[in-house]
Amino acid sequence: MENIAVIGSGTMGNGIAHVFAQNGFKVSLIDISEAALEKGMATIGKNLDRQVKKEKIDEAKKTETLNNITTFTSVKEGAKGADLVVEAATENTELKLKIFKELDEVCDEKTILASNTSSISITKIGSVTNRPEKVIGMHFMNPVPVMKLVEIIRGYSTSDEVTERIMEMSKKLGKIPEEVNDYPGFIANRILMPMINEAIFSLFEGVAGVKEIDSVMKLGMAHPMGPLQLADFIGLDVCLSILNVLHDGLGDPKYRPCPLLINMVQAGKLGAKSGEGFYNYSHGTKDLVVADTFKK
Repeated sequence: MENIAVIGSGTMGNGIAHVFAQNGFKVSLIDISEAALEKGMATIGKNLDRQVKKEKIDEAKKTETLNNITTFTSVKEGAKGADLVVEAATENTELKLKIFKELDEVCDEKTILASNTSSISITKIGSVTNRPEKVIGMHFMNPVPVMKLVEIIRGYSTSDEVTERIMEMSKKLGKIPEEVNDYPGFIANRILMPMINEAIFSLFEGVAGVKEIDSVMKLGMAHPMGPLQLADFIGLDVCLSILNVLHDGLGDPKYRPCPLLINMVQAGKLGAKSGEGFYNYSHGTKDLVVADTFKK
């Protein structure tokens, strides 16, 4: 497999394109928005500059990586001749199903279709195609160029051969793939999101403040980032969406999203990307400043 198409040029999509291109694959980066593609390519350029500065790669490798990426605003054009398509669009079930129906129609029969979804059923995604055995989950972690894990999710019909090929391809990217079965939240988010939700409930119920909750988890459990700060970086809307998938899919009240999280999303306080969540990011993300709402 040499030709890769990536759908979506946002944070995850441009990171996935970057990693494939840096490891010698020819990448088609697809987004309906030309502006989003330009922003995505600019981000890849900045991240490559950072790698050059840290002497992880040289200028020649940076140029080669950028030359390996071609941008497209048409799925039909971009996915033509792809051996593997990785979908990294917004975490929205209807949107993903629509994309996979289109991919199934425009891609070669041999093409493997993968989703970077963090919680949506691969079995459900595969069911809208005529190739469910060739549909698989490749859940990369953010930031993609740095994080080693790829959660490989087998749908009910995903074949052994496709799973093995994607596991091997992930290793070629310098990643460590771990195979999991297709149940809501998989492993990463089934464990992570209840922890984040419980941290929000602890804040909501007045057990402790934002800084205190995050400090306890960083200093006491050796987490590099506290759960509330991590929620801000993931995006509170994304956290809410995943918790809803867990709650709907498993039917267990322990996955019920905290009312504070729901209110914050409705108020547009989505974390780092909106400038405010549990922390205020108006001065950038380096200094941790608790949002005024949660200051004591």
